[in-house]
Amino acid sequence: MSWKSRGDSVPRRWTILFCLGSFFTGLLFTNRMWTEPEAKDLIRANKANENKNELTVEGYYSKILQRKEESTKFPREDSTTDDNLQMLSKAISNLEMELAAAKMAQESILRGSPMPQELKVIKARRHKYFMVIGINTAFNSRKRRDSVRSTWMPQGDKRKRLEEEKGIVIRFVIGHGATSGGILDRAIEAEDKKHGDFLRLNHVEGYLELSAKTKAYFATAFSLWDAEFYVKVDDDVHVNIATLGITLTKQRMKPRVYIGCMKCGPVLARKGVKYYEPEHWKFGGDGNRYFRHATGQLYAISNELAAYISINQHILHKYVNEDVSLGSWFIGLDVEHIDDRKLCCGTPPDCEWKAQAGNTCVASFDWSCSGICDSVDRMKEVHQRCGENGSAIWNAVF
Repeated sequence: MSWKSRGDSVPRRWTILFCLGSFFTGLLFTNRMWTEPEAKDLIRANKANENKNELTVEGYYSKILQRKEESTKFPREDSTTDDNLQMLSKAISNLEMELAAAKMAQESILRGSPMPQELKVIKARRHKYFMVIGINTAFNSRKRRDSVRSTWMPQGDKRKRLEEEKGIVIRFVIGHGATSGGILDRAIEAEDKKHGDFLRLNHVEGYLELSAKTKAYFATAFSLWDAEFYVKVDDDVHVNIATLGITLTKQRMKPRVYIGCMKCGPVLARKGVKYYEPEHWKFGGDGNRYFRHATGQLYAISNELAAYISINQHILHKYVNEDVSLGSWFIGLDVEHIDDRKLCCGTPPDCEWKAQAGNTCVASFDWSCSGICDSVDRMKEVHQRCGENGSAIWNAVF
């Protein structure tokens, strides 16, 4: 009998039902077998390949998503245009901060350099700080550091409390020796183990490398701590922390501020003299002067400027003098220069008279020495005569 005979054929309606049943069964099977994995599962899988870099990608992308959600809240109905602009500016700054941190981690990996411990895990949310104070120091300045520790820099639990309650981070800033892991590095490691107050930079120490060190400090501090202000001070300068904080709070609503004792000294073109400028020809002829910039003993910059340095650190030009270099990085930017002479008082009797008159100084040093002359011996005296009350920092509101 032919296969086309009526008796052996399958009714058309059963054929249609069979096809439809197969189709929906296939959909069910496909959905069960090919469900898209959740983001957290992908991250866990990727982490297995990233163990050698010790970076937590999940936290980083959580932060990006959080920033994205924040950006959708603009404008708020109960806020002014200025408020909305400031909130948007802060959200952008946060994204730049995360990008800078990721770039620094990536570069450390590519160079095969050890990453700071804080960069090994990018947390989902970072604590907000008020200011980071970096005290520039050198390998041979142990006695200077001890004079600072025994006077204006809180120690132990007080320093931790300062970070937690006031949002103020203080660290001695230093790189490493020409021979990594040598005797100089080991001495700093032992000192840090005792005090826990160092910020180590991926930078080779050297007097002619201060501009590079300054750039590395701001970039590293910015990647580790999300602060409103970043301060650089030398280890032979006396600082009143509460007064510094109160001074900075007056500028916190401005997005890009550069605060210090502004100067515009002569460009020294003769070899062999102190502060000789090898690139003097860029500033004009003989007798020319530098552009306005903050003196190097102590200055502060706001969060957005630290972000700018961190993101553009590889193309920012370095002059011999680090304070000139910092000032040059802000030329051409919409930056407000704040000249505040409380950041450069003299040692007693100058700072003492001002304190008695109710005008406490932020920082004190001797211009003739570019710091406190014989600071190891005199720091305690300056602190006793010009230092703020011991409870000032705890009573201050930032």
